[in-house]
Amino acid sequence: MTTRRTALIVGASVALVVAAGCGDDDSTNGPETVEAPPTSVSDETTTLVPPEIPGGSGYVFRGPGEGTGDEDAFTYDEAAVPVGAVVNVDSAVENGRTTVTFSAQGLAPNRDFGVHVHTRPCGPQPSDSGPHYQNVVDPAATPEAPSSDPAYANPQNEVWLDVTTDASGHAQASTAVEWEFRDGEANSLVLHAQHTMTGPGQAGMAGARLACVDEEF
Repeated sequence: MTTRRTALIVGASVALVVAAGCGDDDSTNGPETVEAPPTSVSDETTTLVPPEIPGGSGYVFRGPGEGTGDEDAFTYDEAAVPVGAVVNVDSAVENGRTTVTFSAQGLAPNRDFGVHVHTRPCGPQPSDSGPHYQNVVDPAATPEAPSSDPAYANPQNEVWLDVTTDASGHAQASTAVEWEFRDGEANSLVLHAQHTMTGPGQAGMAGARLACVDEEF
């Protein structure tokens, strides 16, 4: 079994950037969403932190115009993902089954987020992270029209970690899929503006991309 962990901390104020969605992710109306029940995280939110977590693998969220690196963490909407927010991602593989766990502290309180694994690394633009990672890739999907077919855009074929934060901005979700990521094809985790929709033509959509963190699954 292998385990990977990423801790992300927003460290500096950045300009508000209008986030781009997954394809037509800015849809706000749709069928009932699928969500993972949130669980409060007990750690206190960190509001002031050094650029690196001493002895750890923490990364500081920075503004989209402040350059790129091998391991980036961008916030595109500080109202939803404010300075001081902390995100942790754990991925474990055992006997061909992958479990991904997401926890967050310091996000906007009492609001929904869609959380998905994406194919490309984060970049200055919200769209840089590419489409959702799919175990079986939708043959009809294109860069201009990402998969929205429920046969492919579903929580068994993709990794969805939808959460609702509590009054302190804390949340947690975990999901397991009966497959392993292909090497080099899953490279980031994206926080979206709403829970994920499931209906035909809307499946997989979760609104604008609010933040992104590089994670090699």
